[in-house]
Amino acid sequence: MEQLIVLGTGNAQATKCYNTCFALRKEQQYFLVDAGGGNGILAALDKADIKMHQIHDIFVTHEHCDHILGIIWMIRMIATGMKNNSYEGTCNIYAHRDLLSKIEIITEMTVQKKFYKMVGERIFLVPIKDGEHKSIMGYDIAFFDIKSEKAKQFGFTTVLDNGKKLTFAGDEPYNARANDEQIRGSDWLLHEAFCLYSEAAMYKPYGKQHATVKEACELAEEMGIPNLVLWHTEDANYERRKELYSEEGKRYYHGNLFVPYDLETIDL
Repeated sequence: MEQLIVLGTGNAQATKCYNTCFALRKEQQYFLVDAGGGNGILAALDKADIKMHQIHDIFVTHEHCDHILGIIWMIRMIATGMKNNSYEGTCNIYAHRDLLSKIEIITEMTVQKKFYKMVGERIFLVPIKDGEHKSIMGYDIAFFDIKSEKAKQFGFTTVLDNGKKLTFAGDEPYNARANDEQIRGSDWLLHEAFCLYSEAAMYKPYGKQHATVKEACELAEEMGIPNLVLWHTEDANYERRKELYSEEGKRYYHGNLFVPYDLETIDL
């Protein structure tokens, strides 16, 4: 069964949960999407019982610290596995070209040379462009530029083996001008929701180019998307987040609404 392994659900300033990142599971393989802001990714993977040698494809969406810095730890640990023969084969890291340059620079500056040497030998930095398709774990992954005004950022869409279309929209609200084709017709939409609409005055999501639960749910309702996952949230209400976000969301959306905590697994 194909599954979504939720490794983190918080926004950049979250302290009660890890930054938003996840893995798409197919049998015993995992496609990792972002890695959060530090070595917390290692603890998250350990708690999710995901072994480093099961990850051969990683996608980094954009350059913000809560998405990119965990990738340096992934490179460090995967290179270690390669050196001690516990990691077979190669690892591909996908991102737009400018972001790959930054990943390589940070890796060179912070990782021991014997591990950094694996970049280009068995760890490959693979550039992607808007509309480009890559074959990853047998999936046709179509990457798309979300047209962010803050930092260049990509999402992706794919069709699962069960025939359902899954779309990851990045960590900003859906851009109707740029991404209608990608979002429309999705069976699963993975979308950010910075906070409750009722708390928008407190958290000011719009100035940060984020949406509330209300807008994300209205989008999924208007497009007839049957399954909606909300994450990349504030964490002041972490213990009650599922309850509160579900209560508000169901006023605007009548499909299957998922508000996961860190380390939850969602069957796709």
